[in-house]
Amino acid sequence: MAVVVGSCCFSVLTSTVKFRRFATSQRSIGSITPKAISHRSKASSPKRGSSSSSSSSSSSSSAKSNREKEAVPQKKIPGRSNDERPFSYADGNSGGGDINRTQSTSFKSYGAQKKDKKEFMFDMKEQQVEPGNLQDGAILNAVVKVYCTHTAPDYSLPWQKQRQFTSTGSAFMIGDGKLLTNAHCVEYHTQVKVKRRGDDTKYVAKVLARGVDCDIALLSVESKEFWEGAESLNFGRLPCLQDAVTVVGYPLGGDTISVTKGVVSRIEVTSYAHGSSDLLGIQIDAAINPGNSGGPAFNDQGECIGVAFQVYRSEEAENIGYVIPTTVVSHFLEDYERNGKYTGFPCLGVLLQKLENPALRACLRVKSNEGVLVRRVEPTSDANNVLKEGDVIVSFDGVRVGCEGTVPFRSNERIAFRYLISQKFAGDVAELGIIRAGKFMKVQADLNPRVHLVPYHIDGDQPSYIIIAGLVFTPLSEPLIDEECEETIGLKLLAKARYSLARFKGEQIVILSQVLANEVNIGYEDMSNQQVLKFNGSRIKNIHHLAHLIDSCKDKHLVFEFEDNYIAVLEREAATAASSCILKDYGIPSERSSDLSEPYVDLWGDNQAIDQDFGESPVSNLEIGLDGLLWA
Repeated sequence: MAVVVGSCCFSVLTSTVKFRRFATSQRSIGSITPKAISHRSKASSPKRGSSSSSSSSSSSSSAKSNREKEAVPQKKIPGRSNDERPFSYADGNSGGGDINRTQSTSFKSYGAQKKDKKEFMFDMKEQQVEPGNLQDGAILNAVVKVYCTHTAPDYSLPWQKQRQFTSTGSAFMIGDGKLLTNAHCVEYHTQVKVKRRGDDTKYVAKVLARGVDCDIALLSVESKEFWEGAESLNFGRLPCLQDAVTVVGYPLGGDTISVTKGVVSRIEVTSYAHGSSDLLGIQIDAAINPGNSGGPAFNDQGECIGVAFQVYRSEEAENIGYVIPTTVVSHFLEDYERNGKYTGFPCLGVLLQKLENPALRACLRVKSNEGVLVRRVEPTSDANNVLKEGDVIVSFDGVRVGCEGTVPFRSNERIAFRYLISQKFAGDVAELGIIRAGKFMKVQADLNPRVHLVPYHIDGDQPSYIIIAGLVFTPLSEPLIDEECEETIGLKLLAKARYSLARFKGEQIVILSQVLANEVNIGYEDMSNQQVLKFNGSRIKNIHHLAHLIDSCKDKHLVFEFEDNYIAVLEREAATAASSCILKDYGIPSERSSDLSEPYVDLWGDNQAIDQDFGESPVSNLEIGLDGLLWA
C-alpha cells in the first residue's frame, strides 16, 4: 500500500514501512511511535493488549535475524499514526524576505549571543579543522555514552507505574557544563548517567529540558571532574546535498565509540516520529543503529551539523537515516534561553489545499500561479480570529507561497510552506498576505504551539484519573491507545483520536477506562474504554471538570451518560461509602491523581462546550496527509 509520511515528505510503495528512533543498544528494534523507549536492557512487565520484545544479540548474525524479522508485516495499532495525524507542526522562518539570508542570519545571531556569554559554543565561523580529521581526540572525546533508567507510567492503571528498565544512548558536549541528546533517550527518566570515552566512571546528569516535538533534550553535569580537559563541539551550517557526513556514537555491537560515514542524501521537512511533528530534517546514508540516538553528525571540517535520531525502514529501502539539523537545535536552545524552559515549536493551525488547478484558481479569483487555499481553521488556533475558510494565503512574512504549498529554499530548491513557521517562536507574530473574495490584504496572526485533543505525550509524565465507586475515568491519550489492543479501545474512539480537533483549549476526551468490580457497581463490570459525555446532564469538558461536577453534586444519584446513549447510575451515598473499601481491595493509594485535588477553574464557560456529533468532526480521513492537502 502507499504510505505517505507527512504531506510534504516522500511516498513509498510498501506494506511494511516503519520509522525507528534509536535510544539504546540493548534491545531489538521497535517501531517508532510516541511511546516509551523501545530498546531496553530489562523488559517491562506484560501489559494488557501488548507483548514484550525479546532481547537482541550484539552478534552480527543476531542483528541480521532482527532485520529480517522487521520485514514481516506487523499488526498495526489503530491509533493515530505519524502519517495519519490530524495536525502537523509547520516549519517556519524567523524573519521576512529572503529565506536564505534569514536562515543564515538567525543562526549567526544566536551563535553570537552564545559566544559572548560563553554558552553552548554556537560559533558559526568555519573551524580550521582538516577534512577527515575526526580521529582528533578532542572531537571524539566530546561524545559521551548515556545510561538512563526509565520508569514509565501505566496508562491502563494510572495510579501506578510500570517496572523500570534501562537503556543506553549517546550525547555530546556543547559547552557551559551542558550536553545534548535525544528526548526519547531520557523519556520517563528516573536516573541519567553519562560516561566519557576512555573513562570507567559514570557521572549523574540532570535533565534541564526536553523538547518532545523536536526530539532534543538538554542535560547538565555538575561534577567538575567530568569536565576536566573536555572541549565542546562547534556547530556548522546546514550542509548541501552530497556533502560527506560522519555519525559518531555508542551503538549496538560493542561498548566503545563507533564512527560511520556517508553523504547527505536529502534535506526537507521530515516527520519526527517521537514528537509526531514535521520539522526540517537531514537524510543521510550513513548507518544509524540502536544507541546512536543523541550522537553528533559531523562534516569534513569537524563541525557538528546535527543530531542522529531516527531511521526509515521498509522492504524496499535501505540506509535511510535522519539527523536533526543545527537550525532546529539552535531554535530549541534559544527557546530554552528565552523562557527558562522549552515551550515548543509554533503552528498556524490551518488545513490547506494546493491550488495547482487553473480553474480552481480562477474560481477563487487568484490571478497568479501561487497560494494555498484555507480549508479549515482549527478552533483553538490564534489564526481563527484572522483567517476564514476560503482565504488564499499567498505570502508569509513577505515570502511568496507557491501553488503547491512550497516556498523558495536556498539557491535552487523549494521546501514545504510549514518550514517558514517552525523557525518562529511561541508568541511571535507573522504577517500573512491573503486573497479574500478576490481582494488582496495583509493580516497579522499570532503563532503558538498546537493544542492536541488527544495528546501524544502527557505533561508531568503521569496521567490524570478519578475513581468513583470502582469506575475508573481518565483522559484519552496516545500512550493509552498504544497500551490497549484494537478490540478493547473501540473503533469510534480510535476515529476520534485520529480525526477530531479540540473545540476549545483544555478540552479532553474523558473515558471510562475500566470498572473495578464491587457490589455497588453490579451490572457495569464489563464496561471499558467508553467515552463519558455528560454527568447529571452537564457536558464534560475534561477530567478536572468531571471531578469538580462529582465533588459538587448533591443529588441522590450519580448519572453518567456515555456514547451510544449508554447510561450508568449510582446512588451517591452508597458510592461514597464503597470507595474506600474498593481502594483497599485493589491496593490503590488514592481515589484520584494529585492534580485533580487542585481547585477547578472554569476558563471556558458553558457556551464553549457545545454538542457536536462525530459526523461533524472538522477533519475526515481524506484530509489527513494527502498530497493535495496540507497542515500548517
